[in-house]
Amino acid sequence: MADCPERLLSLAVLVSDFNYFLPDELIAQEPLADRAASRLLHVVPSGQLQDLQFREFPELLKPDDLVVFNNTKVLPARLFGRRSGAKAQSLSAQNPASRKFLQGRVEVLLTRQISHEPNTWECLVRPGRKIGVGEQLFFGDELRAEVITRREFGERHIRFEPVADFFTALERIGHVPLPPYITRDDRSSDRERYQTVYARERGSVAAPTAGLHFTPEILARLTQRGIETTEITLHVGLGTFQPIHVERVEEHKLHCESYQISAEATQSINRALDEKRRVVAVGTTTVRTLEYSAKFSPDGRIQAGDGEADLFIHPGYQFRVVGALLTNFHLPQSTLLMLVCALGGQPRILEAYRHAVEQKYRFYSYGDCMFVEC
Repeated sequence: MADCPERLLSLAVLVSDFNYFLPDELIAQEPLADRAASRLLHVVPSGQLQDLQFREFPELLKPDDLVVFNNTKVLPARLFGRRSGAKAQSLSAQNPASRKFLQGRVEVLLTRQISHEPNTWECLVRPGRKIGVGEQLFFGDELRAEVITRREFGERHIRFEPVADFFTALERIGHVPLPPYITRDDRSSDRERYQTVYARERGSVAAPTAGLHFTPEILARLTQRGIETTEITLHVGLGTFQPIHVERVEEHKLHCESYQISAEATQSINRALDEKRRVVAVGTTTVRTLEYSAKFSPDGRIQAGDGEADLFIHPGYQFRVVGALLTNFHLPQSTLLMLVCALGGQPRILEAYRHAVEQKYRFYSYGDCMFVEC
């Protein structure tokens, strides 16, 4: 696959080079009633920008393209509960509110299941500073957990006490983990809308948002046009949305995220590569999964199986699989924006973002999308 002309950039790149201005009013707080009614910014190889509707996406594809989806399913991974206070950092003894505070409300975002037996999860906890190892956390009358490890950037590992059906309990008491830039509480409608129509494999704490635009009708049009499709799985966790704490891009390390590629998908993708056909990724999570599999395989081909992916793609990366990308708009200075810049060229993608702001596109998870071709 030929490289985009702007792609081969120096690795000595600053995180601040991926900044852009976004007015708050362009951050989508609500999904559109019709998934396919979103706008689509088409970034063509010449650098031209075309303002389209997502319904036109099937017609942008080549007849021999292979489109790859991430079929992960979002968990209601946000839990509200209380802490025992037994292992919390002490507050002032003169403060009569201390005990009430120590046994107060706690919010937990489950980010990755580490083990099934015992049931152990990586998570983020709020408020974090006062909750130490050994702290007991209570979520209603159904779930109870203990903090067993504190990690480098404030993440915790917690171990849940055994229950008859953990995921059934999670469905009852958990909340949809809407990202923090959506400044409202989750609603029952988000359980359907913050999920792709083809979601199947349970395990994500954030939606692969490029897929939110698809409807059964759009998928049927792909089939009618003879476009081949396949699915892989990457469970979205901290690796997707963790903040960057360094100044130089290449010093950042990504968290691992679980993935699975079936034998059927492997066969379809490798056949497309052998036949020099374009692989179109729906979402940055799909890109990372495919490129990780190819990068660390003996022959540079996709390998069937499951594992943990931590590939950080930024300008300078040599793509082995993906030739085009459908993606939403991403936060400034984020690893996701860097991935898109790696594929489409940093100047061209940042110019597309400026255009999207000028044209008042809707940004982020419930927002509009762009199709980047090389």
